[in-house]
Amino acid sequence: MDHAPQLIQERSAPPATLVIFGASGDLTRRKLLPAVENLARHGRLPDQFALVGVARTPMSDEQFAESALGGRSLAEKRQLAGGIRYVAGGYDDPDTYKRLAETLDELDAQRGTSGNRLFYLSTPANAFEPVICGLAGAGLNQANEGSFARLVIEKPYGRDVASARELDGVVHAAFDEHNVFRIDHYLGKDTVQNVLALRFANSIFQPIWDRSWVDHVQITVAETLGVGTRGGFYESAGAMRDIVQNHVLQVLALALMEPPASFGGEGLRSEKVKLLQAIRLPTDRDIADAAVRGQYTRGGTREELMAGYREEVGVDPLSRTETYAALRLNVDNWRWAGVPFYVRTGKRLPARVTEVALQFQRPPHLPIPTNQLTELDADALILRIQPNEGISLRFGAKVPGHSFRVRTAAMEFSYDQTFVEESPEAYERLLLDALLGDASLFIRSDEVEQSWRVVDPIIEHWANDRSPIPTYEAASWGPTDADRLIGRNGRKWRNVGA
Repeated sequence: MDHAPQLIQERSAPPATLVIFGASGDLTRRKLLPAVENLARHGRLPDQFALVGVARTPMSDEQFAESALGGRSLAEKRQLAGGIRYVAGGYDDPDTYKRLAETLDELDAQRGTSGNRLFYLSTPANAFEPVICGLAGAGLNQANEGSFARLVIEKPYGRDVASARELDGVVHAAFDEHNVFRIDHYLGKDTVQNVLALRFANSIFQPIWDRSWVDHVQITVAETLGVGTRGGFYESAGAMRDIVQNHVLQVLALALMEPPASFGGEGLRSEKVKLLQAIRLPTDRDIADAAVRGQYTRGGTREELMAGYREEVGVDPLSRTETYAALRLNVDNWRWAGVPFYVRTGKRLPARVTEVALQFQRPPHLPIPTNQLTELDADALILRIQPNEGISLRFGAKVPGHSFRVRTAAMEFSYDQTFVEESPEAYERLLLDALLGDASLFIRSDEVEQSWRVVDPIIEHWANDRSPIPTYEAASWGPTDADRLIGRNGRKWRNVGA
């Protein structure tokens, strides 16, 4: 029998046309076009590939091609240039979709794109419904036999569970669920996917990944930036809708879910849904003890004084929108019953960091005298998602010397130092997956609903609470209420650099 190792076949997209609605927008310029460029540069796109931009902004094919290819290498320009088109028009104008259909038919004939279409909604959320209805009205939601018509939708997917269900009704009237790809770019990050590799490709962690060994879990998504030019958008979103409902709960589900039977799209996503279903919903009476909000005020240093949230462009001077949220969640299943999960996110914090930290139980008995335990913290496993991507295992070790003293040490794994391979950008990976029809890293309809189910009661409670919103200085680690939230049982936040 031949036991030679099998080479991993590199994944490449099939013939297809990528149609980007919102082609003149910021996300397209910063993320989507560079992702297409990188896929072409790495040989992941076939010659039978085309790109069509759709937006209200008047632009010719040549102008859009220039914006898409400016600065690209000659090889990429040769591969892509002949297959770039632009359709200008309103999203609620049937003529836009008639001209789009004609353009797609031309590309099928000229480029051999085989009738495969991937429609990417990179528009404001209020344009989702007219675009989907426009595609259905022109018959573009239906593919010929052997071809595909798929829909990629950016967040926010609704503002609450009711609006998410309404949007689902619109989507499912035009596209079957298996052709719908709800995107959360966090899931495209290699370091987020490494949570799965750490848990399910290694036998040593599985026995301690439960309530018998874990004291508590902390998930932090911290940003140093303020809202910048997004003040108007952020006023209608806040930290709970913008970060917790999607990024934070997705990372939590990957870290805590049961092992899937397979890494196929449905197996992985079904286990995430089960985990989200097991999160105990806070009652209105419990929210004051289980959820903390905050809003940043002016802070920093004399040399770098940062504006407060209410001073930002587009923000209501009397705004009650939260820029910080911290929650204590409980998961009612066999593996995690009784283990508290502390999650937090905020803007204008001292460090940019996304991490998952599992802190383990203290030893039941320490025979070592306490005066010999200098700077000894509880054992912990820290998964650093960004920056300095890697894993740290924290444990106690003897300090060199004649005395027997123990303090905390760490074993470090760093992506940059271990792997020479280039890590693809999140949108690059997710675009390729959508072209291939691999939904593993996209969010299923019931998953969206379960996420809103967790955060809706808290958002509603805060909307009805007329007491002053707690504040925190820019460049601090959040409101003091957050320290009290985690400190009730003698625990404290992992504040990087503090």
